[in-house]
Amino acid sequence: MSVDGRCLCGAVRFRVEPPLRDVLVCHCVECRRWHGNVSAMTSVRHEQLGFLDDRGLDWVGSPESDAHARRGFCRECGSSLFWEPREGDAIAIAAGALDPPTGLEIAGHWYVSQASDYYALPDDGTPRYPRSV
Repeated sequence: MSVDGRCLCGAVRFRVEPPLRDVLVCHCVECRRWHGNVSAMTSVRHEQLGFLDDRGLDWVGSPESDAHARRGFCRECGSSLFWEPREGDAIAIAAGALDPPTGLEIAGHWYVSQASDYYALPDDGTPRYPRSV
């Protein structure tokens, strides 16, 4: 069963075909700046993602990314939606942009070495990684 998602205003709508990777919560500096806090991302292979409407979709480089990635967002409402490394066959999708039910769970926290000082890492029993997995 596919999962639909969209930005806040609907100018970017998409459909994802399972399976989706469980959610990784990223504490890196770039994600915190991009999302305004930590990010919660799932991912799929490119061929599993289809756009129903992409008139608002725009991309910006992610300058400090180890993967030389780019980030997709809606230029109409500003919703941050995607993270895509330059190489590889997967694209990360903001879990909050997906319509429930997603069937996803938090699989772990990464880039905890870059976590900010204004919050404590949750004691949720999931693995923690100093950098990417």
